[in-house]
Amino acid sequence: MNGANLSLPEPIERVALDPARNIRRRYSISVSLDLFGMIVVEARWGRIGAHGQAQRHAFADRAAADRHIATILRRRGTAETRIGVPYELMIAKI
Repeated sequence: MNGANLSLPEPIERVALDPARNIRRRYSISVSLDLFGMIVVEARWGRIGAHGQAQRHAFADRAAADRHIATILRRRGTAETRIGVPYELMIAKI
């Protein structure tokens, strides 16, 4: 696989905020290439201001990585029914 010609998706960051209920959650997804040309999808989540957790998965092709990202985003879409607050997309600051 030639990673030099591969365009990777932009990082995604979502937050769920409800100050009245003390809910301050963050979820981010980033995609990169490793030294062997594998696509690495990293998800980070946790309370805003805390260290949080991270999980990485490596994929041989872009389609598999895209399916994994879609699965993650679909789960984040159910946050309103699970925690009572929807995740909202954060615009990256440059």
